[in-house]
Amino acid sequence: MPSNKSVSDAPITQFINCRILREHQLQRDDLWVREGKILDPEKLFFDEQGYADKRVDCEGSIIAPGFIDVQINGGYGIDFSQACEDVCSGVSFVAKKILEHGVTSFCPTLVTSPPAVYHKVPPTLQLHDVLPQVKVHNGGSHGAGVLGFHLEGPFISLEKKGAHPAQFLRPFKSGDISDLMEAYGSLDNVAMVTLAPELANSQSVVRELSQRGITVSLGHSVANLSQAEDAVKHGATFITHLFNAMLPFHHRDPGIVGLLTSDQVPAGRTVYYGMIADGIHTNPAALRIAHRAHPSGLVLVTDAITAMGLPPGRHTLGQQVIEIQGLHAYVAGTTTLCGSIATMDMCVRHFKQASGCSVEEALEAASLHPAQLLGISNKKGNLDYGSDADLLLLDEALNIKATYISGEEVWRKEP
Repeated sequence: MPSNKSVSDAPITQFINCRILREHQLQRDDLWVREGKILDPEKLFFDEQGYADKRVDCEGSIIAPGFIDVQINGGYGIDFSQACEDVCSGVSFVAKKILEHGVTSFCPTLVTSPPAVYHKVPPTLQLHDVLPQVKVHNGGSHGAGVLGFHLEGPFISLEKKGAHPAQFLRPFKSGDISDLMEAYGSLDNVAMVTLAPELANSQSVVRELSQRGITVSLGHSVANLSQAEDAVKHGATFITHLFNAMLPFHHRDPGIVGLLTSDQVPAGRTVYYGMIADGIHTNPAALRIAHRAHPSGLVLVTDAITAMGLPPGRHTLGQQVIEIQGLHAYVAGTTTLCGSIATMDMCVRHFKQASGCSVEEALEAASLHPAQLLGISNKKGNLDYGSDADLLLLDEALNIKATYISGEEVWRKEP
């Protein structure tokens, strides 16, 4: 039991025999947790004279922050963009399954959809809207926490729509919040919006979203570098799946890709970029170019679709039929990639192997960087004192051994 000087009667857990990712380095140290938060052991010993109620022997494991996936469309047969009576149960099912892949928080992602998927227009008993059903909530034994939706579309380029259905794409008519409300119905529980910055009236929308604390991402776009830089000056901070669904890099106008080394990014701001490191969406050489140009901005995303965890064959993604062939997911009958079937731990391992980066860099690309992008690094994405005790135990090859949320074990690999 804690001593009588302790500020809390809550039990204290001490993780021993481990290497902790802290301050960008793996440090051989113990990790102390109480009431779901990481404790400063010095304060515990000297101010409270407290000690551990429970010890967890990590057997030499690496302890890293839980992974955060800011772009995941579904998985295990669940498609977040399919309106149904009980969207929550689908999101919860995926949230539970991704614990074994180290994901402790995520942004369910909706691809371009008809208005009725976002909200009932007009209200009807036959259609079930998605957005109002899922609220931001913390993770736990029930599954990974929901940080808010990532709305990818419908304000994107027809030319770079990828797997997004053309008939539901929209322009910005007025360039104010009414465009967003007409499409989405509400911005409650929205964490991120992907849009094409070359669309007329987009800059005022970028500014409006940013002022509301919603991350603006640039993607599915034919924007040139100047248009992308303007969007960043208005508040955009992310690039959706770099290299995919945008103009290819050209030395006279590098397009959105040029943001990685642009001198027009406002001082003190970082432009982050999503990378699908599944070995399919991005050639390892392109991955290395991006990482070496701007390592602190790289955010690993799965862009996983309903077929993650499913066998080869035909499945749905939003309004499209997709086909799984090996590790590739295509719009059925085409060679257009439509998302990945990779898991986050797979992406971390592939990123390390393909880029030659350090273990620390690979882990931070799936934890610290997405937390910084979403503005939640004061509590997620790191193992600093006071942060949420969302953490992973991993072996040397970066396979997940156990997942903890708020200091409680929520998944463990069977021996």
